[in-house]
Amino acid sequence: MDPWKQFITVARGGTTERTPVALIVDSPWLPGYVGIDTLDYFLHPDVWWRTNRDLLTRFPDVAWVPGFWVEYGMAVEPSAFGARVIWHHDSPPSIEPLPGGLDALAGMRPVDPYEHGFMPLALQLYRDAQRRLQAEGRAVRMVAARGPLALASWLLGITELMVGLKRQPERTAPVLDVLTETIIVWLRAQIEAVGEVEGILLLDDIPGLLSPKVFDSLAAPYLARIFEAFDGLVRVYHNDTPCPHLLTRLAALPFEVFNFSHETDIVAVRAAMPAHVLMGNVPPLAVMARGAPDQVQTWARACIEKTGGRGLILSAGGGVSPGTPAENIDALVAAALA
Repeated sequence: MDPWKQFITVARGGTTERTPVALIVDSPWLPGYVGIDTLDYFLHPDVWWRTNRDLLTRFPDVAWVPGFWVEYGMAVEPSAFGARVIWHHDSPPSIEPLPGGLDALAGMRPVDPYEHGFMPLALQLYRDAQRRLQAEGRAVRMVAARGPLALASWLLGITELMVGLKRQPERTAPVLDVLTETIIVWLRAQIEAVGEVEGILLLDDIPGLLSPKVFDSLAAPYLARIFEAFDGLVRVYHNDTPCPHLLTRLAALPFEVFNFSHETDIVAVRAAMPAHVLMGNVPPLAVMARGAPDQVQTWARACIEKTGGRGLILSAGGGVSPGTPAENIDALVAAALA
């Protein structure tokens, strides 16, 4: 069984002979891993293709999530709303909030992913990648988007968003409503570009910063709407903000796989979310990026032992951090094979 089949089998509640290994990888890690300028990674489609394609050969036992991810750092979704993107040679681009705060976003409408910002470019690259993969008997099997609160934090700035959630919820909610609809149409456009997929990845750390009350009113309904729009696919939710106070609430949302912070003990997450598949949770920076291979194996084996390996996809407690060496990924795989 290849790594993706292992991943999707466990994600759907099945079992495999060994614990699957899956990692979220994108532009914070990949250019540095292969020793190239970040701008070259984004600018040259063949460089992007080769970088992602070579992972399949170098790490044949890892499922890459979402895999062949067309992303410009965090910029794709904000760019469609006109946010300024600042490019860097050695890291993904940063985003400037739109001037004017909530006033500037009043009355805005969902964007068109076929016309606005970097979305059409991303869709075209997806089409080309799928064509090349299918020629090899492979495929893009998952698409991804940032969540509504994450997107709002770039358009408004994190301080403006948090103040709006607390003090002006009646003005913030319509913004989140539009962003939620945008994310749904963006994911559907990606699916249309590549054809049939098996899963979606939604990334949104901001809900972990909220109180239960604010989460219930201004996060959960929007997350649920996105997940419900893709019923039948495997839905992976990434939130590596430590949020033990929200675990039972997250358990009520309609997604299958939870990628969470290493700072939240995997035993506590399993107890609060018994029906979900857990994806984690080796520390991505202190251990995966900066630790030795034996430290990676120790952490990984502890995750397997604490869960009995059931309902577990072994991974970092977040995405792969910049500077993560190949031998530490090898160690993660070795722990799963042991």
